[in-house]
Amino acid sequence: MAGGLWQTLKARGATLGMAGRVAALLIGVYLIGCLALAWWWDYEPDTFAVQEFAAAHAEDRGRTRVIGYTTTVTLIHMADTLLEKRGGYVSNDLFPPGVWMDNVPNWEFGVLTQIRDAARAFRIDFSRSQSQSTEDPDLSVAEGKFFFDNSSWAFPQSESEYRDGIRLFEDYLDRLADPNEPNAQFYARADNLRAWLEGVETRLGSLSQRLSASVGKRQLNVDLAGDPGAAQATRAPAEETVRTPWMDIDDVFFEARGQTWALLHFLKAMEHDFGDVLDKKNARVSLQQIIRELESTQDTIWSPVILNGDGLGLLANHSLVMASYISRANAAISDLRQLLAQG
Repeated sequence: MAGGLWQTLKARGATLGMAGRVAALLIGVYLIGCLALAWWWDYEPDTFAVQEFAAAHAEDRGRTRVIGYTTTVTLIHMADTLLEKRGGYVSNDLFPPGVWMDNVPNWEFGVLTQIRDAARAFRIDFSRSQSQSTEDPDLSVAEGKFFFDNSSWAFPQSESEYRDGIRLFEDYLDRLADPNEPNAQFYARADNLRAWLEGVETRLGSLSQRLSASVGKRQLNVDLAGDPGAAQATRAPAEETVRTPWMDIDDVFFEARGQTWALLHFLKAMEHDFGDVLDKKNARVSLQQIIRELESTQDTIWSPVILNGDGLGLLANHSLVMASYISRANAAISDLRQLLAQG
């Protein structure tokens, strides 16, 4: 009887051992598959030729390529790329490998930030002739769609809201290209371009500071400089150390890559739609120089990780290199805004 019990326990142990090995094998295969998929999804879409894409888009749909068509199509295509690129939209993923990834979600947030700013510019400036003009009905709703939470996974999903925004911009584009729809307009004026560039300048200034803070620096408080009557809500230190947390350095870097990728395309589109304005102000070459500076931000990253060397130290600092490109572009944008303000 004891021998029979021992044989039974031994058989059960062998069965459990086999089940454990199978389970371990399955888990190992699953993890390897997730890692392979994460590598495949860790991807930044290439740049595209905005004018050629807009021309093909208009031809395919039998539309007339009017003023504003190129900029509108560029926004639509970038938003669509955000959702349909390799791996899809991963910022709101709850399961591996998307939940493990951070480079691509930060890149997505950077692109989304520029799309949001452009959607607001469409609603406030580009589609309206005066401050008292009525907002375009499609654009007024589309802006809110793109400002929806970028990490919502249900009720509703971020993707569904952004697709609604894309559809609304497509509706606006249909009316814009229709000569029988005079209420849908895109006003390519110097003041409209200056207003959008002012927001871009602020975005790039913030990015440059966050990237530069990767090595830490002592910074004097210049918040109230230049205005003896200025005041602020609470007292701030006269000097403080500014440093981006070590775990956030690559996040800021890839957010900057996303913002500059999107901005590069918007500027190329606006060079076409605002061409007459730029030529009249003799400012086209200034905008082209901004584009050239931003193209460097999209160079291939050959290092497997984002390095964070100390200033002139032994190792490279990718954040400082990116900050240099962005700062030069930002200075050129400031000069362009001044040119557009001149009569």
